[in-house]
Parts: sequence; structure tokens; C-alpha cells
Amino acid sequence: MINWFPPAAIFILGVFLVPFMWGRIRQAYLLLIPTIAFIDLLYMSEGTNYIFNFLGHEIILGRVDKLSMAFGYVFVIMAFIGALYSVHLKGKGEHIAALLYAGSAVGVVFAGDYLSLFIFWEIMAVSSTFLIWARGTNASNGAGLRYILVHFFGGLLLLTGIIIQVSATGSLSFDYLGLGSPSSLLILLGFALNAAIPPLSAWLSDAYPEATVTGAVFLSAFTTKTAVYVLARAFPGTEILVWAGAIMTLYGVVFAFLANDIRRILAYHIISQVGFMVTGIGIGTALSINGSIAHAFSHILYKGLLFMGTGAVLYMTGKSKLTDLGGLYKTMPVTFILYMIGALSISAFPLFSGFVSKSIIVDAAKVEHLTTIWILLSISSVGTFLSLGLKLAYYTWFGEDAGIEAKEPPANMLLAMGIASFLCILIGVYPSLLYNILPFKFEYLPYTTEHVIWTLQYLLFTALCFFVLLKYLALKSYIVLDTDWFYRRGSRAVMWIVNNHMSALGTMLTRFSFDIVPSSLGRFSKNPISFLKITADTLIMTFSSLPYKEKIRRQIMREKEIYPGDIIRHWPIGSTVLWVTLFLLAYLLIYYLYD
Repeated sequence: MINWFPPAAIFILGVFLVPFMWGRIRQAYLLLIPTIAFIDLLYMSEGTNYIFNFLGHEIILGRVDKLSMAFGYVFVIMAFIGALYSVHLKGKGEHIAALLYAGSAVGVVFAGDYLSLFIFWEIMAVSSTFLIWARGTNASNGAGLRYILVHFFGGLLLLTGIIIQVSATGSLSFDYLGLGSPSSLLILLGFALNAAIPPLSAWLSDAYPEATVTGAVFLSAFTTKTAVYVLARAFPGTEILVWAGAIMTLYGVVFAFLANDIRRILAYHIISQVGFMVTGIGIGTALSINGSIAHAFSHILYKGLLFMGTGAVLYMTGKSKLTDLGGLYKTMPVTFILYMIGALSISAFPLFSGFVSKSIIVDAAKVEHLTTIWILLSISSVGTFLSLGLKLAYYTWFGEDAGIEAKEPPANMLLAMGIASFLCILIGVYPSLLYNILPFKFEYLPYTTEHVIWTLQYLLFTALCFFVLLKYLALKSYIVLDTDWFYRRGSRAVMWIVNNHMSALGTMLTRFSFDIVPSSLGRFSKNPISFLKITADTLIMTFSSLPYKEKIRRQIMREKEIYPGDIIRHWPIGSTVLWVTLFLLAYLLIYYLYD
């Protein structure tokens, strides 16, 4: 007996009442929806439920197991925190988009078939775009357009792969796939784009910094993590993901260190941290997959916290570049403390959530004797602390005082950050709370003496190097472009071709279709033989040698002067077509009358 309701439907159906609510009632309602969804999750039992028949295929909206439940829990928790962070907004559009976005992400993790997964996947793409456009700036409009175009392309890859896969197997069931066919490659590419695997990653660092203050919190939680979920479901043990993930970790760290915008730095670190998860999925052991799911859970909380902290800075100061900030510890000390909890979590400091999740993946690489991968992951961990725990924190809250008049953000924003901070510490202190909901049973002790000492050594040494070399580190205000350079340049090249060559071609074709062809047919119909003779002489003149050109030219001029000439002996083509048509009609009529 089913005693629960699809949690995605709670979000999506709940959207329809938002436009009819105002003030405190709407604020309470926005918090009520994820609360009801979380209670609903507590009553869900493993198995498949809400199965519908569609054209002979099973549509499953409730495939429940430990993998889907782990993501379901954290998605709903983050939806609540994000809603609390944004309840002060008076506009309804962002709330509607955020609920649809969260609901469709939850829908993906409980979808048991490709059709429902694809529908939720596309709802997620469209609704998240409005969180970018809602900012209403030229930069956000452009970033949102590029974002949706890239995701539509990814959706087309995914849909094409699904169609080929279903045609080959006759089944819509979404489960383990592996990489061994053209359809699986297309599906993997569709998933990889949402996971922001380079070079399919520029949409993230381009769009997330341009989203609204509250919208970026939701964006940091769902798109890339649903991609981690589907990769864990369909492609565990795929070797190419091991190297793709390891490259991601370094790629994000390097570009983050070069960036100047505080939210762009965080966006690049999403790429880096998702790289750890992708690596764990690629390794494919129970330990590594547990690590990827645990790190996705932790990441959603601490990355949301980091975006809330930097969002609060942007909300209260109107500035987001490190070169424009400084000295905020005087006016925003609470925000600083809460931000640092997120920074220490992502940096995998002991007693914080990242320490108990990231280390599982690193140790899984070590257990499988993937020494190069282990080294790359360790270097990336150092770079993460350098960027977020040191550089961003120092130049935003300390450094040279920019003289900005600011204060702490509204109470709801601080409360949301406080809840996320509490969860980051709670998981770090009691990791069993997280480990108990992971897909595979395992015993892992993060707090060994060796692990704690090793971690503290490289983190504290990184901090020492930063402060020793601080006077040599000069901030510069510039824009960092990565692979989006290609489609930015490419789009300009396409527009240049369209505005010049294609426009000229269009004009020529229009003139040919509506001027030259009709007028030529008109002249031809007056006297076909004379028209063909003039045309033939013109061609002969074109390819003739100089002595004959003038002679033929004078001949053509005489022919044009007397054109159309004697039309009595030559029926116009229009009359000819008319008589032929009448003859055929008469023939067909006689044929059917006497058949």
C-alpha cells in the first residue's frame, strides 16, 4: 500500500498557489512546501511506486532506494534553506522558478524511466534559467541566454541517446548503462554537460555569478548534483570518468585562483568539487561511490552556505569583486564567521563536513593504487583552501579597507546561513549521520591520527605560505574566460557571416526569385524562340574571343530592339500551357466517363 506522495509533485503542484499569496502567509507557505516534502520522504519505503503505462512502457515516478533517498534528503533540506534565505523577496517570479527547479531536481532522482527523467531534466533547465534572468541586467540576460542554449544542446544529446537506446532495447527503464554503444555515449555527454565536465563547463562559471543573490544558492545545489546522481546510477566504474574528474578538480582550482569576482570563484570551485565526485564514480568501488554520494551531500550544504555568504556581501554592498571589497569584518562579522564555516568545510578541515566526505574519495583512489589520481586530488584540496579559505576571505573581510558602509543582511538570510553552518559542523562531528544513508554498507574512520595530522599539515602550511607571500600577491581586475571564449567568438563570427555574406546572398536570392525569374519567364512567354536565341548569343559572347565579342554584342542589340518580333507564328508559352492543360482535362474527363 502506498502511503506517500511523489515529493516532486509537492513542489510542482505547490507552485500554483504562490501567485495567490502575499506577505507572511506566502513566506510561511514557501517554507511549508519543503517541510511537507521532507516528512513525505520519511514515509517512503524502498521499491517502485507510482507506475503508469504509456504506449506500452512503464513510467515510474517513485523508484526508491538508498541512492535516490540520499539525494532526495539533501535536495529537500537545501530547498528549505534556500527558501528561508529568500523569503524576504517581494517578487513572486523567483519563488515560482525556485520551487519548479527544486521539484524537478527531486523528480530526476526518483525517476525510474528515461521519459520522466528527461521531462524533469528539461524543466530543471528552463526554470533555473529564470533565476539568472531575474537579476535583470544586461550581463544576466546574456548569460541566461547562453545558459539555456547550452542546456538545450545537452538536452538534445540526451534525447537522441535515449531514442536510440529505447529503439535498441525496447525499454524505457533507467538503470545501469555503461559505456559501450553510441546511445550510451550520447547519454553520457548529456549528463557530462550538466556535471560541468570540461570543456562542457563554461556555462556554469559564466551564468552562476550573474544570477540573483538568492537564485545562485539554488543553482549551486541542483543541476550539477543531479548529474552526479545520474552518473552514479548509469555509469559507475566508467574509467574515463576517473581522469575527467581529476582534471576537473585542478581545472576549477586554477581558474578560481585567477578570478576576481567572488561568486565566479565559487562557481569554479563547484567544477572542482564535482570533479571529486565524478572521480569516485569512475573508480566504481563501493567505497568510492559512497564517497561521491557523501561528498555531494556535504557539498550541497557548504556550497549553498558559501553562496549565501558571498550573496549577503553582494546584497549589502552592491559589489562582488575582490578589488572593490575589503574591511568588511568591522560591519559584517557574523556573515564572515558563517562564511568561514563553509570555507573550512569545503577545504576539508577536521570537524567540518568536507573532511569526512572528501577523504573517502581520496582514500578510495589510494586503495586502488591510483597514485597519480591521489596526487591530483590532494593538490586540488590545497588549492581549494588557498582560494576560498584564504584569498577570498582575506580580501573580502580584511585587506585594505575599501570604506564600504554595510551592515549584516536581514535576519532570514543569517538564519538560513546558520542552519547550513550547523549541519556542516554536525556532519563533521558525527559523520555516522551521513554514512548511514549511503548506498553501500561500509566502515570508514575519517578521524585517524594519520589522516588528521596529514590534513592539518598541508592546510596550515598552505596558510603559512599565503601570509608570507601576501605582500607579493597583487589583485588585478580582469575578466577570465575559459572555453566559453570559443562560443563567444564563434557566435560573433556567425553573426558577421549572417550580417554580411548571408545577407548579401539573401538579397541576391530574393532578387533572383522575385525579379529576375518572373521577368525572364514573362519575356520568354512572349516569344520563346527569340528569347532563347538572345540567351544563347549572350552566352556565346561571354566565352568568345575579343574580335567576335563586338560583333555578337551588336547582333544581340538588334535582336533586343525587334523583340518579341513576329509573335503570330509563335504561340506565347502561356497560351500553349493553357491549351495543353485544357486538352489534358478533356482527355481525363473522357477517360473516366467511358472507363
